[in-house]
Amino acid sequence: MKKWYRKLHWQIIIGLILGLFWGLFASMAGLTDFTTGYIRPVGTIFIDLLKLIAVPLVLASLVVGVASLNDMTRLSKMGGKTIAIYMVTTTFAITIGLTVVNVMQPGGTLPVETRTALMESYGETVDGREDTVEALQERSPLEFFVDIVPENFIEAASDNANMLQIVFIAILLGIGLVKIPAQKGEPLIHLFESLNDVIIKIVDLIMKTAPYGVFALMAAVIVDLTGDDLGQALILLRALGWYCLAVLIGLLLHVLIVYSSLFKIFSKMKLRDFFKAIRPAILLGFSTSSSLATLPVTMEKVEKNLGVNEEVSSFVLPVGATINMDGTSLYQAIAAVFIAQALGMDLTIAQQLTIVLTATAASIGAAGVPGAGIIMLVIVLQAVQVPIEGIALILGVDRILDMARTAVNVTGDAAVSVAVAHTEGLLGDLHFDDED
Repeated sequence: MKKWYRKLHWQIIIGLILGLFWGLFASMAGLTDFTTGYIRPVGTIFIDLLKLIAVPLVLASLVVGVASLNDMTRLSKMGGKTIAIYMVTTTFAITIGLTVVNVMQPGGTLPVETRTALMESYGETVDGREDTVEALQERSPLEFFVDIVPENFIEAASDNANMLQIVFIAILLGIGLVKIPAQKGEPLIHLFESLNDVIIKIVDLIMKTAPYGVFALMAAVIVDLTGDDLGQALILLRALGWYCLAVLIGLLLHVLIVYSSLFKIFSKMKLRDFFKAIRPAILLGFSTSSSLATLPVTMEKVEKNLGVNEEVSSFVLPVGATINMDGTSLYQAIAAVFIAQALGMDLTIAQQLTIVLTATAASIGAAGVPGAGIIMLVIVLQAVQVPIEGIALILGVDRILDMARTAVNVTGDAAVSVAVAHTEGLLGDLHFDDED
């Protein structure tokens, strides 16, 4: 039995705490340039390593999973369940967000002078988003499905944002292997099986550097937030504290209500055991603010600790990392109403229902778009006729909240994989090894 401080999740937590303290110290001691130039790159390299193996991991594991099937209707049923559950949990997330923001009324606590100062400080950052949103809104409703089918495999594999295209390619390869004689397909299946095993070992090696990577990432976040003036950052957090609290409460309620209900309906798994099994992935999602960067670790822990069959995890998790944005959608709802409240606007019930519909659709439509969170928020604000310049009010604390909502996104991906695996009869026993 390893000592507590040798376990991975504790090492990540220690890295996060030390990164927090270093960031605060660097801000007070004038070491922000040193942190940016010599510490941030460590975190960047760590994220890049995780992103490097995401595409080959998804491709190899999904090809093997599909090739092991004898009935293609099973795959289509699993896909239908996955999309349906993701849409339902996203809708609940938005509803919870609207409930929390209407009860807490965080926008009413923002002083006029603070609102003016924030608009002046972050107003320029909002510029340029409208063009991206207009291009997104002009797309055909079926454009999402068109984007799934790539015209070039190499180009699709060159960008992690094209993960749905990789899933499509892997499914086609798997189906092709099922359709040819077994003796002809076995060499290629063995190749993908070996590639999958190698990548899992690489994930283990990369995770040994996780404490250093999350230290660097957290230090960089704090330095970005505070700059050389810690006092100014504290003023910002104090001014937007009620808004931040509303987002965090909403995220917590979503996890406790929606995911626990998901387990009660679809499996016998306890929420506590689920978190114990998946916590390294959740902590990594919090540190990196990227579901795609966390994907290799999420897949490993879901299969190894939660007992989800690779056939399910290799499909559900990549799709979820691309289109499932429970945490982000909940944040959109709270942010949109907060901005309206701060600007003295009262949203009607009809407008808030519009937020539910628009944010749910935007969570899919904005998949793979850089800066998808802000793009989604612009779409939501335009739908309820709230000035998009109001986004400047929340940009100062967006990076911190991004970490929290990404952790919820990762949690949601894992929870849905458990639910789908249970319905397919492909959920094994829980397992907790020394590393966890």
